[in-house]
Amino acid sequence: MEQVSIVKEYVDAFLEELLRLPLTREVEFMIELMTGIALILITLYWVAPTELKELKIQLQKLLGYKFIRPSVSPWGALVLFVKKKDGSMRLCIDYRQLNRATIKNKYPLPHIDLRFGYYQLWVKKKDVPKTAFRTRYGHYGFLVMPFGLTNAPVTFLDLMNRVFHQYLDWFVVVFIDDILIYSLKELVHAEHLRVLMKTLLEKQLLAGYYR
Repeated sequence: MEQVSIVKEYVDAFLEELLRLPLTREVEFMIELMTGIALILITLYWVAPTELKELKIQLQKLLGYKFIRPSVSPWGALVLFVKKKDGSMRLCIDYRQLNRATIKNKYPLPHIDLRFGYYQLWVKKKDVPKTAFRTRYGHYGFLVMPFGLTNAPVTFLDLMNRVFHQYLDWFVVVFIDDILIYSLKELVHAEHLRVLMKTLLEKQLLAGYYR
């Protein structure tokens, strides 16, 4: 029960979705390309009317949060939708060709497939044009790290390790965006949880609902 009350105390760390731009952080998302890579620009294809309607809604939301901006970049991936468990649709950008051309970050990464901390890191200014995507309603680029880019998980893990550096292997273990807290005693565990929640709020890092 103590743990539940602590989570309620820091309820602002458990928003359903990000509602603001991230802080300026010590880690930025970068896209380094292999030598000799040409610009990647994909031709638009037909999209179902239901998806077009959803696309317009989600673009307006991303623009409203300033996660994206109109772009004149010569780069351009396409959008696609993935149906979520609740039946709603998640807007994704098909970055497969860009990912194949990207130099992979060698930062040590656990072999765990998770949803990373997208939108919680800034994209390095020079790399914003590479994130560009094309739609019937315009050409846009991401200012914050989008879902689907090859080095997103390792970049976010790097950030998490820096944020929780002083607590690692003391009472915290980080697996990309999953955080494990371990303690020998319940009272100590409650204090460790409070430290974790406070850190997340201070760094404006959004957490999934406590399980």
